[in-house]
Amino acid sequence: MRVLVIEDETRLAATLQDLLELSGYTADVRHDGESGLDDALTGIYDVILLDVMLPRLDGFSVLRRLREAGNATPVLMLTARSETADKVEGLDQGADYYLTKPFDPKELLACVRALARRQPELRNPDSLEFGGVRLDKSSFTLSCGGRSVRLSRKEFDICELLMRNRNLVLAKESLLLKIWGYESDAEDNNVEVYISFLRKKLAHIHAKVRIRTIRMVGYCLEEDG
Repeated sequence: MRVLVIEDETRLAATLQDLLELSGYTADVRHDGESGLDDALTGIYDVILLDVMLPRLDGFSVLRRLREAGNATPVLMLTARSETADKVEGLDQGADYYLTKPFDPKELLACVRALARRQPELRNPDSLEFGGVRLDKSSFTLSCGGRSVRLSRKEFDICELLMRNRNLVLAKESLLLKIWGYESDAEDNNVEVYISFLRKKLAHIHAKVRIRTIRMVGYCLEEDG
């Protein structure tokens, strides 16, 4: 799962990034409202942590423009302000939850998990199953029947995306953004390499699902018919 942190306090932003990544998330950081909005509008994030007081564009404006663009990504607003009026404005603009600084890291992580569960494709974060194949997040294993194989982080992330979007075509560009991030210099070849790794591991466990290549578009996970 990928989280975007839009926070101008450099130390706090780094702390939040470390906290999220230690909890198994992929986290990107932006320190101003304009660049944060640009990244948020890509649609590659599952949850957004958004500070209210930001340079170039404040958090309320970021949130309003995000919702006006039709982006429904869950947003957790962070602020040093405790006034009820500020919380009401944030919620009215489309925020999903509000935390006042300083906050307990455990509470923040609980909020992130709760917001992620609001998205249908993320409601079962511990494991996924499709066509007799099980993907286990706690052990990073892919299994079928009595066979199992451990996946690398990139293999797991790609497999998770494919399983959450089963029978749908995922474009290479979408996989690059979701797995490697907005500013990565990774190319199509990186996706092709990891798809090849996953195919070999699916074959190793005798899976009855396959990753189909849609020429010039991307990939689709489907059951053998």
